[in-house]
Amino acid sequence: MIFDGFSHQLPDIDPEETAEWVDSFDAVLDSKGKTRARFLLMKLLERAIEQQVGFPATVSTPYVNTIPPDQEPWFPGDEYIERRIRAYIRWNAAAMVSRANTVAEGIGGHLATYASSASLYEVGFNHFFRGKANGQSGDQVFFQGHAAPGIYARAYLEDRLIEEQLNHFRMEVGGQGLSSYPHPRLMPEFWEFPTVSMGLGPLTAIYQARFNRYLEHRRIADTSQSRVWCFIGDGECDEPETLGALSLAAREGLDNLIFVVNCNLQRLDGPVRGNGKIIQELEAVFRGAGWNVIKVIWGSKWDELLARDVDGVLLNRMNTSVDGEYQQYATQDGAYIREHFFGPDPRLRRLVEHLSDDELRSLPRGGHDYRKLYAAYKAATEQVGSPTVILAKTIKGWTLGPEIEARNATHQIKKMTKKQLLELRNRLYLEEEIPDSALDAKMPPFFKPSPDSTEYQYLMERRRALDGPLPHRTPNRAKRLSEPDTKAFEEFLTGSNNQAVSTTMGFARLLRNLVRDKNIGQRVVPIIPDEARTFGLDALFKEIKIYAPFGQLYEPVDSKLLLSYSEAKDGQILEEGITEAGSMADFTAAATAYATHGTPMVPFFIFYSMFGFQRVGDLIWACGDIRGRGFLLGATAGRTTLMGEGLQHDDGHSQLLASTVPNVQAYDPAFAYETALIIQDGIRRMYSGKAGSDPEDVFYYLTLYNENYVMPAMPEPADAVAEGVLRGLYRFDKGPDKPRRRATILFSGSGYVAAQEAQQLLAEHHDVAAELWSVTSYKALREEALSVERSNRLHPSGRPATPYVTEALAHAEGPVIAVTDFMKAVPDQVARWVPAHFIPLGTDGFGRSDTRAALRRHFETDAAHIVVAVLEGLRATGEGKAEEVADAISRYEIDADAPDPRTA
Repeated sequence: MIFDGFSHQLPDIDPEETAEWVDSFDAVLDSKGKTRARFLLMKLLERAIEQQVGFPATVSTPYVNTIPPDQEPWFPGDEYIERRIRAYIRWNAAAMVSRANTVAEGIGGHLATYASSASLYEVGFNHFFRGKANGQSGDQVFFQGHAAPGIYARAYLEDRLIEEQLNHFRMEVGGQGLSSYPHPRLMPEFWEFPTVSMGLGPLTAIYQARFNRYLEHRRIADTSQSRVWCFIGDGECDEPETLGALSLAAREGLDNLIFVVNCNLQRLDGPVRGNGKIIQELEAVFRGAGWNVIKVIWGSKWDELLARDVDGVLLNRMNTSVDGEYQQYATQDGAYIREHFFGPDPRLRRLVEHLSDDELRSLPRGGHDYRKLYAAYKAATEQVGSPTVILAKTIKGWTLGPEIEARNATHQIKKMTKKQLLELRNRLYLEEEIPDSALDAKMPPFFKPSPDSTEYQYLMERRRALDGPLPHRTPNRAKRLSEPDTKAFEEFLTGSNNQAVSTTMGFARLLRNLVRDKNIGQRVVPIIPDEARTFGLDALFKEIKIYAPFGQLYEPVDSKLLLSYSEAKDGQILEEGITEAGSMADFTAAATAYATHGTPMVPFFIFYSMFGFQRVGDLIWACGDIRGRGFLLGATAGRTTLMGEGLQHDDGHSQLLASTVPNVQAYDPAFAYETALIIQDGIRRMYSGKAGSDPEDVFYYLTLYNENYVMPAMPEPADAVAEGVLRGLYRFDKGPDKPRRRATILFSGSGYVAAQEAQQLLAEHHDVAAELWSVTSYKALREEALSVERSNRLHPSGRPATPYVTEALAHAEGPVIAVTDFMKAVPDQVARWVPAHFIPLGTDGFGRSDTRAALRRHFETDAAHIVVAVLEGLRATGEGKAEEVADAISRYEIDADAPDPRTA
């Protein structure tokens, strides 16, 4: 690509002098080498600065197209037919949104985004985006969410959608509607990637491109012909996630990745950079990160003007005008442009004196010029060694008429008047297809060319040549995975043989077993931000190695040690550095490989639990939308289990946050055998199908702890316990027989330690026998109870069913006390279905740095507080006295006047 982006577009007023300078430079290069040549260039730059001769940094080039006219390739399509197709799509997109808001005022939708980006998409659809009809992965295209109406309009022309569906844009409840934005959850055979949560599309696109290379380097899937295209708005680049992983893409040489930034200079409320130039700013950011940058700023009609700009005055005017001015020019007539853009300098006026005001008004921006865009896309697909970004300048609301184009309120316009529709129709040259009489109706009509028309035949032929339609999600082509050998799980059913271990350690051993399994081992994808040693997973480094696209180019300092840091081109572990967001994007790419590539992968993303749902909750929600499958593991969980770390590290709410994602299966296991059973069942549900059914579009969240205690063997009867583990609740220990009073203690995760101690104290000092029940999933219990409740409500004449939690605890005696290392709201999820007096104990409030004992006393979840809660429950049910509760408070030295931990 040309170095400075503009010198090749200016006339050379002294070619002989230029040749002398170039020849001299070549002579130095040949005789003295690159080092001397570089030194001389630096001296010239220093001298230029001394003499106040401005020179742009190499990360920023002048405000003109990167590819000059003489380097533009031949355009292979029929531009007239493609313009007609584009006009049909533009019309139908606008008509669809306008009709929807006529039927249901305020239903929403967006007219302006697709209007500005139609050419950006159509060049791709007609010449570059590859589908999956040949059985390969094709291209992965991340469509800008607000442009969805245009993508629907094209699918309508392709006979992939019917008019009834367009008539139900944003009205989905009846079953024929179209989702507001790209949502695979709602349209599972159409959309591939959810993108409208600003910033997530670009981030996940980068990691999708990276995961494609990962699959190729590990020889699991051939992704060598796949490209990832990501369409974003210039305003979206203000989201940190949009630009946060640019260096990764450059560092790993992802030349299979192309960003297309629709630079219409406007965000939702106004200019993106009214006082600056967003294209120049983004160019510097991307170039600085190591990307190939292609600017498409001016349409072809500007080429002649630039060629005649001998003095560089037009170039200077382009460079010095700010985006707020360019937005203003887009709303004004030719006379205003002549006066304010070309007017200040007589040399500029002379450049355009041969043009009429209408011609000045219609000088196009590059993002609306087919040939300029084709040249940029072709150059991007031929780039080797680095990702490419195309910065295309457009007008927001282009073709929608003077009342809509480039206005600050353009993004919020949802409906068009008859006058505005007539203006649009005329600009699109659709007078024959859409006569005036057709606009007399309440709602504008759709238009679809006949199957034997030239336009329809061209449209379909182009997609056939590019291997089928897009977007197109193909979840059913993936083969089911065989289940892991049961030996991978069996060792955890017998306990830890009096050795104190943590559930994190148990999981680490299970993961090792799974990567060694002959059935699914190659498909397991361990993903770790930068805490493998914290989680005890560093033993996997040497065995399956860390993925590095160029291999390990150095000898690690610990190479002589057993647990050395080992990288390889075909490494299996994705070790991300400190980026939970990047790791979650990796997880999403792996979790959807079954649909994207027809290749199921089994990702295990292990993270510091506080930095999972809390930090990347938006990405996790998007993973639910995209129908991802896999395992999220929140290690070092609990607000009191992780001692010493404090407020920003102690997680006591991720289980509550997990309960908000509908298809997350959230578990809080206390024991290694519970973890093993849950993961075994999860693999069956997501990858091989359970009881003959299809694999499910769910994913799992398990919390793991770093507290060591003896892992018990799985109690008998094994089948009943296994069922209870998966359904969320089972009786772990019946308790002693002798005490006359009974109580029930529910524990989750590390709450087991205090529950077990409380059971002993109650029997020894308070004449109470307490049963211990393990609750592995309050979310599962609540959701099942809600389903039963709904069924009973909607079938009043049938025999009422009983929720599992109610049925399981029906014969549990005494008050029920639930203890968890999470907020009380977690067990409170099932409170109204518990058939007994219910008291939840949890860790509401900010975390602290201290020992486990001190923290559990502070949050009132230690054994002493469980005892007091049991005695209070007995008092409330008439089996105890207040004095007994007071005595226990004194016995265990509980400060009854201590501050409430919720507010302390």
